[in-house]
Amino acid sequence: MIVDAAQSIQAQTISNLYLALENDLEIIPVLNKVDLPSANPEEVTDDIVDLLGCGIDEVIPASAKTGLGIEEILTAIIERIPAPTGDPNAPLQALIFDSVYNPFRGVETYFRVFNGSMQKGQQIQFMATGKTYGADEVGTLNLQQSPKKEIKVGDVGYLITGIKEAKEVKVGDTITDAKNATEQPIDGFENVKPMVFAGIYPVDNDDFEELRNSMEKLQLNDASLVFQPESSAALGFGFRCGFLGMLHLEIIQERLEREFNMSVITTVPNVSYHAYTRKNPDTIIVVNNPSDLPDPSGVDRVEEPYIKASIITKSDFVGNVMSLCIEKRGQITNQTYLTPERVELSFDMPLAEIVFDFYDRLKTVSKGYASFDYSRIGMRVSHLVRVDVLLNGNSVDALSALIHKDNAYTIGKKMCEKLRKLIPRQQFDIPIQAAIGAKIISRETIKALRKDVTAKCYGGDISRKRKLLEKQKKGKKKMRQVGNVEIPQEAFMAVLKLND
Repeated sequence: MIVDAAQSIQAQTISNLYLALENDLEIIPVLNKVDLPSANPEEVTDDIVDLLGCGIDEVIPASAKTGLGIEEILTAIIERIPAPTGDPNAPLQALIFDSVYNPFRGVETYFRVFNGSMQKGQQIQFMATGKTYGADEVGTLNLQQSPKKEIKVGDVGYLITGIKEAKEVKVGDTITDAKNATEQPIDGFENVKPMVFAGIYPVDNDDFEELRNSMEKLQLNDASLVFQPESSAALGFGFRCGFLGMLHLEIIQERLEREFNMSVITTVPNVSYHAYTRKNPDTIIVVNNPSDLPDPSGVDRVEEPYIKASIITKSDFVGNVMSLCIEKRGQITNQTYLTPERVELSFDMPLAEIVFDFYDRLKTVSKGYASFDYSRIGMRVSHLVRVDVLLNGNSVDALSALIHKDNAYTIGKKMCEKLRKLIPRQQFDIPIQAAIGAKIISRETIKALRKDVTAKCYGGDISRKRKLLEKQKKGKKKMRQVGNVEIPQEAFMAVLKLND
């Protein structure tokens, strides 16, 4: 458990510590960055001792920059963490914990052997898919891959079987011997449910298949990424993707651009809602996309996911943090002083409110000191409406959003104002409207670029000028009926930064 000597214990550290303790893992506390001028090692060490109930001598002071304490950490790992156990004579049981795609060798699978052993050339079976392969190469992972004839109990190694399809290898799956299979798979990783959904579309529609292949390769070592094809009137063919949160979304977008050279457009993120109609009040309609919401006149109620948010901040910023959370429809449930200077605040909040700009604003109001962590606590009924954006009278499905009714007018107005600045002017007027159903709640207009058609007329009869202006007016009316409005990528991300 690594703790920053300058920042002290963060909310994420406490969350992951409880997960480790629930699984009876040995905790080695490490105090990192003790070389920083702003470090406060004595006070932070006391915080760690209070949290863990360990002795002061068990906390290892270290600095990754200078190398201080590295030997002590390695020694502590050897001495304190129990050795792996297993039966070398039992049928093969190995857990897949990661995999990468090699364009020359196919999928490289990383695993740990819990029972039995794995030999080169052995026929092995993946229990999730039931498919059998030959172990073309097995080995251990040093700084480079080191091929071996056999991988035994407790070892971590890699496996190459020539698999070309990324979806055939699943993190958390169990590998066993095809001839002498184990009866029970290992308890793998928990299947994580996505909490934030967004559409990812290629800038060029011809790259759709290439984007699909890239997403499948990303899924190899990121089991929490889920996606399915969808189409949009504004953006063409793309994928509806599920993410753990906004950071996960940004990582996937960045990896697509860096590792696969894919230029993509990301739509406005939203969470998964449950809708119930008046005809079938007991049947859940899962709404991952605002366009999936049934007609408002037939909706009985809509439920949205709520989270338990834990925020640790300096006591100076408690008022700012509470104001922000209440603005985001949060309800305070607990306030605990960890030290005279550090406070832990607990809130029940709608997940949708933290999806957009919450984290950035939290860092701003706390001058970068606050840390944030959350866990899901279930669904609650909310008064939600779908706000649609109309450009030139046409609805842009990629900009639709489900918003609480109290905030709908404000957010609709801000969206229209943002889009007016971002969408380039055309040869005709472009009305930008925000609507709830058939009711328009806000409007902005991008004025037309107007060519001076009367510039060549000097003096003379006024009727000639009027004739030219009428001709221009008819042309603009026709252009508005057939004209397409190009929406830049910034427009889709503008909704995330409505408070700028």
